[in-house]
Amino acid sequence: MKNILRPALVLFIALSLVIGIAYPLAVTGIAQAAFAHQANGSVVPGADGRPVGSALIGQAYADPKNFWGRPSATGESPYNGLASGGSNLGPLNPALRDAVAERVKALREANPQQRDVPVPIDLVTASGSGLDPHISPEAARWQVPRVAKARNMPPEALEALIAQHTEGRWLGFLGEPRVNVLELNLALNGPPLL
Repeated sequence: MKNILRPALVLFIALSLVIGIAYPLAVTGIAQAAFAHQANGSVVPGADGRPVGSALIGQAYADPKNFWGRPSATGESPYNGLASGGSNLGPLNPALRDAVAERVKALREANPQQRDVPVPIDLVTASGSGLDPHISPEAARWQVPRVAKARNMPPEALEALIAQHTEGRWLGFLGEPRVNVLELNLALNGPPLL
């Protein structure tokens, strides 16, 4: 029995040290050295340098002076990372149709200048995680009349700001062009981000 337990115990301790301590420390060290911004949550600083959010998690905006992001699918606490997940409602589900219709109605009321323009789909449907911080450039441009009126700004200035904050496809062909709503609103509300 002693001949069986001793090697098993030694192997257990050795693997615990390698897998439980050495490997996580090595991965953390490499991440901090090579990708410090991402490894620390992609935190976005405000004008005063204090963190105002993460570039990876959306935020709820209700002020007409700001651009609004996608709806959150995280329930009563919007953009709660602990409740991340899709709504799991299929396209034929009446609950999804009702929720989308309600969101379209609310957006049309908040954006009366756009009553006859179709609402971009990403403004009325949540992403797969329910936390997406991005909208399409079309969704950002759809909101320009409301934001321009609320801020008493020329729409052209907002269009230029959207173009400046539009991220292209990754490697030129993966994904779709997108706008990070937090970064766009920070640029709109304060000095430009670095």
